[in-house]
Amino acid sequence: MNWTRQAREKIAVDLAWDKLLPSEQPIYVSSLVYSFGVFTLSSLAVVIVSGIIMAAKNPVWYQVSGLGAYVRSVHFWSVQSFFFFMTLHLVAQFFMSSWREGRGATWIWGVISFALSVVTAFTGYLSRGDFFSQWNQVQSKDAFNGAGADGFLNILNNGQVYGLHVSVLPIILMAIVGIHLIAVRRRGVVPPIGTPEEGDGI
Repeated sequence: MNWTRQAREKIAVDLAWDKLLPSEQPIYVSSLVYSFGVFTLSSLAVVIVSGIIMAAKNPVWYQVSGLGAYVRSVHFWSVQSFFFFMTLHLVAQFFMSSWREGRGATWIWGVISFALSVVTAFTGYLSRGDFFSQWNQVQSKDAFNGAGADGFLNILNNGQVYGLHVSVLPIILMAIVGIHLIAVRRRGVVPPIGTPEEGDGI
């Protein structure tokens, strides 16, 4: 058997449509705790769309234009929503021990996406262009210099920080979130502690 057939058969089993887009879920999924991930993903979608609009224009547009300021506000508050629900999702899954029953990789990819989101938001905050972002930019320079990371990232280089925020980091983040979602679909959502895997569908 050749490797292409093995890969195709494995994908057909692990990523079957009934796993990627299931028509039924266990009854415990109706709990609000299981909605935090969906709320996080929805907020991320708004962040991405508003961010693309802002990047397609230019920084001057969202700083002086009324419509640009509105899109910038949508982007800002969707980021707040994203982190709020992502934190709830992370804490809930931690206390549910969501790495159980072969879901360790799913948990790891989720934690990595959380950490990368913090870095992405940091570069976005430095790209705002107002006094607070400039102040934090100067203060962060000392922290990066002290950590020896100034050779990799110059915090005072607005072009470098902006480029990381609008292109490099979002692409990596979306890829990791995609891997996390596929892992969730492959293994299914984690049941509450003490609940059997198979339950009544909803």
